[in-house]
Amino acid sequence: MPLRAIVFDFDGVLANSEPLHLRAYQDVLASEGVTLTEGDYYTRYLGYDDVGVFRTLSTDRGRGWTPADIERLITEKAARLEALERHHSILFPGAAEVVKRAAGAVPIAIASGALGAEIRRVLAREQLTSCFTAIVAAEDTPVSKPAPEPYRRAVELLGREIGEALPATDCVAVEDSRWGLESARKAGLRTVGVAQTYERSALGEADLIIDTIESLDLDDLARLYST
Repeated sequence: MPLRAIVFDFDGVLANSEPLHLRAYQDVLASEGVTLTEGDYYTRYLGYDDVGVFRTLSTDRGRGWTPADIERLITEKAARLEALERHHSILFPGAAEVVKRAAGAVPIAIASGALGAEIRRVLAREQLTSCFTAIVAAEDTPVSKPAPEPYRRAVELLGREIGEALPATDCVAVEDSRWGLESARKAGLRTVGVAQTYERSALGEADLIIDTIESLDLDDLARLYST
């Protein structure tokens, strides 16, 4: 079967927003007396959505935050992130062009641990919203990556839009982390690792590894189905 759909992660693949996420977490956590270093963020917390970050931090730092505390922290962090990104394009170089080329070839979707409002805000600013057939955000599945549910949901929505069952094996996931690659593999998708956040060695189980999203070649994706 040929390639029939592409599912992109968002942060770290299309959007270079991880530094802004880190800054937003740091600013919110500072008011709680919690320090989050860059090293800790990228090695320990990057694979989680906002709920997972604050829950894990609460456990790691012995904070005992309640669900209400975590909900408040998420709201504060979302507001801080919006303020940080308000006047800047946060897309990686070439990401918009890749999205447009991909959407012209096959249906495309997003499966991300970011909040839907954050994703849609960036896409609207970059005039890319119409390119995506489906968007699966943090609030759209009961569990986040590395569980397979985000990618399963994306494939389900893609199939619904094209009007027929879509096997996950006919879809490619484009990811930047081992958590995301694990999620996609568990859901049955082929995988492309983009070494923009982590070194190539951390993405070794991907079917294809590229250095930047700008270098994503649709012909290379198609060749994954000829082997």
